[in-house]
Amino acid sequence: MKKTADKTSADDGEASRHLYPIRTVSDLTGVHAITLRAWERRYGLIQPKRTPKGHRLYTEDDIHRIHQILELLDKGVSIGQVSDALLSGPAAGTGETDPWVRQRERMIAAVARFDETALEQLYNEALSLYPVDMVTRYLLTPMLRELGERWQQLEGGIAEEHFFGMYLRNKLGARLHHRRSGNDGPKLLLACLPGEHHEIGLLLFALGAHDRGYRLVLLGADTPLEEIPVAARRSKSDAVILSGSVELAPEMLEQGLPLMVKSSKLPVFVGGQTSVNYRDLIVRAGAISTGTDIPQGLRKIDEVLGNHG
Repeated sequence: MKKTADKTSADDGEASRHLYPIRTVSDLTGVHAITLRAWERRYGLIQPKRTPKGHRLYTEDDIHRIHQILELLDKGVSIGQVSDALLSGPAAGTGETDPWVRQRERMIAAVARFDETALEQLYNEALSLYPVDMVTRYLLTPMLRELGERWQQLEGGIAEEHFFGMYLRNKLGARLHHRRSGNDGPKLLLACLPGEHHEIGLLLFALGAHDRGYRLVLLGADTPLEEIPVAARRSKSDAVILSGSVELAPEMLEQGLPLMVKSSKLPVFVGGQTSVNYRDLIVRAGAISTGTDIPQGLRKIDEVLGNHG
């Protein structure tokens, strides 16, 4: 869905053509309104103007500053150090370690105690301070990977993984359920590969795709390949997205996947660790491997489908 820079009208007492309401700034930058307000109140990073009714209005300089903040965060600068980094210039370093490491340690400690209250506080704190895609890339995805490794090494590790998986599934499911309607981009049919019972990666991808304007049809875990072409036709989908981290039987890659791609008559994308482990066979089947990086995978899908988000 194409984002437009709708400027504020005189309804709020401002006639300037160069002031933008917070909802427009959020669409232009990808930073949630809650996060923009936190950056203003807690860190003084942005100082928007106010209408007589108290509504925030942002200048083009404010939008440029938000993009600078995002660049610094993406380089590993913590939100508490961004102000100093902006003053010091782009070459300046903070001398601190990756701030996401500490955040992950705190959340994993909460998981190890099976403390949902602490987990909720830490997760909400991260979402209030950082854009959703950064929380996904630098916090949730590495946590899932680490917890997946812990269950093989530590007593109670399987219970930890199940606990966090259930918590995150509920949170992501609620966000998807309450997502804004009105997207008019291509329609994606999303499903987990046969044998894949973990939906978290698919849900994270779905949220990222929705933010880029895609319409979604979710089938969930352990979906038989032969069912996908039927669902794609009935839903009038424009592409199929498969997600998996499991090992696949040779006959599925050499026979089932090629047949599904041919029957679908649509672009078929495969993401997750499975797409890395079996990349050559996936490509040979006529599908497109997108890897484990969700933003990079979405950009590849954008290119194939001509979506401009």
